[in-house]
Amino acid sequence: MPDSRIILAVRARAVLRAAALGGAALAVGAWSSAAPGRERDLRAFREGNRDRGPVADRLLLGVTELGSIWASVGAAAVLAAAGHRRAAARGLSAAGVTWVAGQGLKRVFGRPRPYDAGLDGMHLRIGRPNGTSWPSSHPAVLLSFLTVALGDLGAGPVARAAMDGLAAAIGMSRVYVGVHFPSDVAGGILLGKAVAAAFDGDRR
Repeated sequence: MPDSRIILAVRARAVLRAAALGGAALAVGAWSSAAPGRERDLRAFREGNRDRGPVADRLLLGVTELGSIWASVGAAAVLAAAGHRRAAARGLSAAGVTWVAGQGLKRVFGRPRPYDAGLDGMHLRIGRPNGTSWPSSHPAVLLSFLTVALGDLGAGPVARAAMDGLAAAIGMSRVYVGVHFPSDVAGGILLGKAVAAAFDGDRR
């Protein structure tokens, strides 16, 4: 049937996009683990982690936990209470898959956090989180949750641009507070987009 072929084509494109984004995330992890990439990553970290004053402290410390899995749980509860149960369930499922994948990749790469890497002059502005550094789960979880949930809700380009901006701000905050390198954030963003792309093939 034509409809079946269309569905299969949509799912195939989603799988291919998810694989490409996942491969790009792994490429970032591999590049930043080698000497040339590692040196550039360290330079970018020092720039992103330097002191920027009390306004930046309040702003970035305020947004950094919006990418936690618990923030996604809370957002899903709000959506469900508002009658958007499917969007809530799919968004939370995507966030959960992303979190589990991120924890697995952390074990594979085993990259030390910036405060465990022996860096001079780095600033740790929050308590030490558990786990290793690559990839950063916070922007990954946020992006996968919002991409899937907003997609199910029919969000337009303005909402999607705001979502990407929030993910970028959370990624910047993870470097600023001293718990991630920039490549961790880049890998996390790509991971979140990969999981969201995989879920996109099942949207009805």
